Amino acid sequence: MTDRLAEQLAFLVEVDRLKRVDRPNVLMDGSRFENAAEHSWHLALWAMIFADAAPEDTDLDRALMMCLLHDLVEIDGTEQSPDEATSVERLFALLPADQGASFHAVWTEFAEGKSPEARYVRMLDTLQPAFQELFNPDQTERDREILRHLLTIGRAALMRDDWPEAHDYAMSLLDRKGVSPPQPFGARLRFLAEADRLKTVLRGTTIFDGSRRENSAEHSWHLALYAIVLGEHSVTDSDPARALKMLILHDLVEIDAGDAPVHGNHDPALQEAKEQAAADRLFGMLPEDQGTNLRALWDEFEAAASDDAIFAKSVDRVQPVMANLECGGGSWIEYDVTIDRLEARVASKIRLGLPAVWEALRPAVEDWFSPEGKAPAE
Repeated sequence: MTDRLAEQLAFLVEVDRLKRVDRPNVLMDGSRFENAAEHSWHLALWAMIFADAAPEDTDLDRALMMCLLHDLVEIDGTEQSPDEATSVERLFALLPADQGASFHAVWTEFAEGKSPEARYVRMLDTLQPAFQELFNPDQTERDREILRHLLTIGRAALMRDDWPEAHDYAMSLLDRKGVSPPQPFGARLRFLAEADRLKTVLRGTTIFDGSRRENSAEHSWHLALYAIVLGEHSVTDSDPARALKMLILHDLVEIDAGDAPVHGNHDPALQEAKEQAAADRLFGMLPEDQGTNLRALWDEFEAAASDDAIFAKSVDRVQPVMANLECGGGSWIEYDVTIDRLEARVASKIRLGLPAVWEALRPAVEDWFSPEGKAPAE
C-alpha cells in the first residue's frame, strides 16, 4: 500500500465518527435525534433537488462537496465548538497534503459564506433542519417557539429575501394555515421529506466502532465521501463527481424495499422487482423532467455498465469491508462469510473499479480469515 492511499483510508476511517455526533433536531418522524453524517447526506440531496434555486454561477459539484464536508469538525466538538480551526486542521492533515489542502479550502469557503456555493449550502443548512422540525408530528410548543425565532429574527429570516417561496411556506406550516405549497417546490419538498425515512433503514453492517447498525442515509454520505477521496484510484475513465451523485441516490429505494445485505439470503429477482417499484414511486414524486433524469442516473448505477457506475459500485463494496475490519468481523461473523464468498461477491466487484484499494486491504482481510485470525471455524 502506498503512503498516499494509506493516508486516504485512515481519513475515511476517522470520519466515520461523524455518525455518532447527534444534532439538536430530530428526524421527521420524531423517533430520535438526527446525527451529523445523515444530515450531511440529506443536505447534499437537497442541494441536488433544489439546484435551480442556487445563486447564479453556483458550481453544483463544489456545493455538494461542501455538503459532505461542512460538519466534519463536529467530530471533535459540538455545533457551537469554538475550536473548529484546530479540528479541521487535524482532520484534513490525515489526507495527503495536496488533497488535504483542497478539502480545507472547500471547508473554509463554506465557513466564510461568501461564494455562490457557500451561500447556497448555508441557505440549505438553515432550512433543511427547520422543515424537518416543521414536519415532525410530535412537535412541542417549545419547538414552535424556537422555529418562530429562527424564521422571524434568527438566521433563517434572511430567506425572506434569498428564497421567499421556501420561507413563506415554512411560515405557513408554523402558523398551521393549511396552505398548499407552490409547485414545483411542493413536489420537491415532499420527495425530500420522504427521503428522510432512509435514516431509519438499518443495514447488515455496523458503523466502524461496531456499536450499532449503520443506517442507509449515513452509509450514503460515507460512500459519497469515499468517491471524492478515492477517485484518483479508479481504473475506469470515471467522473468522481458524477459517481458521487449516483451514491447519494443509490439506496433511496431501500425506503420501500429494505436493505438486502450482500451476504444475506434473499431472492435477487424479488429484491430487484421491489427496488424497481420503489424507484417508480419515489422518483415519480418529483417534477417529471427531474424525476426522469434522476431515475436514469439510478438505473445507470444499478446496471453497473458505465465507467462511473463501475467506480461507484466498487466504492459501495469497499466501505463495508473496511467497516468489518475495523469492528472485528461484523457482518462476516453474523452471516458466516467465507473467504471464497467474499471473493465472489465483494472482491471481484472492487477490483473492477478500485483494484489498488482492494490490494491495499487484502492482507488484512486474508489475515482475518486465516486460521490464526478472528474468523469463525468453517
